[in-house]
Amino acid sequence: MTHLTIEPSILYVGTPVALLSTVNDDETFNLAPMSSAWSLGDVVVLGVGASGQTAGNLRQRPELVINFPSPDQWQAVERIAGLTGRNPVPEHKRARFRFEREKFAAAGLTPVDSELVGPPRVAECPLQFEATAADVQFDADGNFLIIQAKVLRVHADHRIVVPGTSYVDPGAWSPLIYNFRHYFGLGGELGESFRTETPRAAEADRLLRR
Repeated sequence: MTHLTIEPSILYVGTPVALLSTVNDDETFNLAPMSSAWSLGDVVVLGVGASGQTAGNLRQRPELVINFPSPDQWQAVERIAGLTGRNPVPEHKRARFRFEREKFAAAGLTPVDSELVGPPRVAECPLQFEATAADVQFDADGNFLIIQAKVLRVHADHRIVVPGTSYVDPGAWSPLIYNFRHYFGLGGELGESFRTETPRAAEADRLLRR
């Protein structure tokens, strides 16, 4: 194996895409794609641009929904990738972005009421986390907000849940992956961690019949 020393412009080595829904100041809703997210316990840490509409919304109204699309929804994500809910458009975005208030319509996605927070969920996304921004801080360079989002409720499409449990079936669920600004889905399973607690669907069915 030969390694080269390189200077990539971005470091998106392969992370899940999420669609963040938040409430605008006029009580309409913003929907924004992002791919800087990781979870620890019931907290999801998000990185969003400091000048965007999502950042502005969360500084004023901390409720949000973290919606996870599947690979076949990448075109819906891409339809709003070049749109911003911020008007006027921030100067550094004007060459490539345009203002759009109706993000759900532009994406061709359907808002559905949440149960615990104000922003709607994306009906088409198989996984939806209702959450609140418990902590919002600037990153070291002041270009991004690092948001610790406390997850309040999880909604999962029944087809990706192990029957009779609260486990997401990793064989049935595949996130949309953002890999150096290209979209991918997961490949086949390679194995499982010794820490897994997820029962296989067949085993879950057997337990239910007992």
